[in-house]
Amino acid sequence: MTITATKTRFCHQTWQLEAQVQRIQHNDEVTYLVVDTTPFHPVSHIWPDHPADQGIVKTSVAIFDVIDCQVGAVELATGELHVGTAIPVKRDAEGWVFVVVHVLPRTEVIKAGDSISLEVDKEYQLSLSRGHSAGHLAFLALNKVLAEGYWRKDADRKDPHGHYDFNSYAQETSFVTPDKCLDSYRLGKTLRKRGLNSADMLSDLKIIEQQVNVLLAEWLKRDGVITMDCHGEHLTDSRYWQCDLGEGKVAMIPCGGTHVGQLSELGSIQVQLMKIDAQIIEMHTAVIR
Repeated sequence: MTITATKTRFCHQTWQLEAQVQRIQHNDEVTYLVVDTTPFHPVSHIWPDHPADQGIVKTSVAIFDVIDCQVGAVELATGELHVGTAIPVKRDAEGWVFVVVHVLPRTEVIKAGDSISLEVDKEYQLSLSRGHSAGHLAFLALNKVLAEGYWRKDADRKDPHGHYDFNSYAQETSFVTPDKCLDSYRLGKTLRKRGLNSADMLSDLKIIEQQVNVLLAEWLKRDGVITMDCHGEHLTDSRYWQCDLGEGKVAMIPCGGTHVGQLSELGSIQVQLMKIDAQIIEMHTAVIR
């Protein structure tokens, strides 16, 4: 059967739906399942900051745990499926479609063309959504605090609120876990040349941490709505996290993850800034509910 790009519903507060099986592929231990539409969020093979959703797949005769969920790409000319880091092309490459690959324990029960039910573990997804939204808020707050005294010259790159985008310049890694986000930043020579007073930042780290937490508490009091602006329904279409935090401009951040729909769902947020060495700091963001 013809394989089409997966339609995704993980940005639509959808945790269960019926779908048609488009492709089944096996290796020695697992089965790869591709359907036309899914509520499951896969882990990105390019920037794996947001973990895969968990949940189950139901057929007419059996129930299977989704043990992983990854991005896949199918070459239309050959029908060959490539999964995760084995994908050899960029998104929207001609002659390829990108799909969500649900990894199941090996089974011969499911066939192409079958109708099945997919159910995401709602509570687990929501815990990741809280962690991811809190991470966005935390870096926006950190950017604003640093912009008020830790840059000695204008930076070319600005964040959605118009502040110097420390997060974009310095972020090395970002990892979301249930109700948490961990960001790692490098304060190297290049960043100092761009104008960051990194020595002052390191010496004032606890003061900055306190100011970030005060700002986050102020933003959360607004109880604003968080929306996902989806520019299409397929996996590779652009998606943008949006929230009005009272900063004059609505924050809009490109993001492929899942998120909460309201600031009140976060309860409170606590940020801890930690110096790892002379060049690396970590920002630990936790949702307190």
